[in-house]
Amino acid sequence: MIFPEEYDFEAMLAGQAEKTVECVEAFVQWLKAEPVGDPAELRYMAATVDGMRYEMEEKLMDSFSTPFDRQDIYTLSRQMDYIVNYSYETAREMYAFGVEPDIPIVQMAGELLRGTKCMAAGVTAIGSDTKNIEKRIRSARQAMHTIDDIYIESMARLFQTKDAMGAMKKREVYHHMRDAGRALRATVDTLHHVIVGIS
Repeated sequence: MIFPEEYDFEAMLAGQAEKTVECVEAFVQWLKAEPVGDPAELRYMAATVDGMRYEMEEKLMDSFSTPFDRQDIYTLSRQMDYIVNYSYETAREMYAFGVEPDIPIVQMAGELLRGTKCMAAGVTAIGSDTKNIEKRIRSARQAMHTIDDIYIESMARLFQTKDAMGAMKKREVYHHMRDAGRALRATVDTLHHVIVGIS
């Protein structure tokens, strides 16, 4: 065989996007437990998405051609993985620090899920429905802006509390939620770059 076997990268990205949504949904459901428990399921799901990312990277190295820029494929996969990792790390910190879900955490998680669903729908539609992808991107960006707004407002209130230790713990959790939103932003920006390049 002259050239290495080719792979369906669009299908692989769509599969990873679907799994990313499942992971964020699981995180949102985990937040509803009272009290929150060991996020073992989230740890397993995060490891699964890690594996999907690593497989993608290996196939990119082996592939002679790709449906669009291979750097964009790599970045999409990596940033989706970051969304999952930050969701899991948030749960891990909450469990370790003894932080129970409050309104800002639940709201940010809800917006993260909304934006991730929009992103995943856009990734699934790559190469078939540019207008639909643009609509999904706009919706995802609205969710990201809402996460930023909630983060800033909740941090402002946190700095006014007299419970310094509690504030430090929640600051770490809030910050990880914002990091998850930033990973979503990077994913969506890359998705937009893809559709501009193939339009």
